[in-house]
Amino acid sequence: MKSTTLAAAVLGLAVTLASPAHADPDTDFARELHTYGIYGPRDYNAWLGKIVCERLDKGVDGDAAKSVRFITPNLQKGTNQAQAWQFLGASVNTYCPDKRPVLERAAQQG
Repeated sequence: MKSTTLAAAVLGLAVTLASPAHADPDTDFARELHTYGIYGPRDYNAWLGKIVCERLDKGVDGDAAKSVRFITPNLQKGTNQAQAWQFLGASVNTYCPDKRPVLERAAQQG
């Protein structure tokens, strides 16, 4: 399954790119997104990343695929599926690392 492979790649990147906390996680988040070719207003992307974590925390999105379905229409036009998964990985990495098991489950499916 294509999304499973993508989820595994995102999980690997999220763990690899995990870095010590800095004074401004929103700036670090924007920098990580730029490495994936994801641009847009820094504050909007940070807000969206935090909403993704809140939705995972409250159970609104029960799995990574549902999170990606939420993320996709909220990113800039032209963002592809791989970038939506990367956005999810970056969001979890930056704002809710306790939700990494959601990515791990997606990577194991398929």
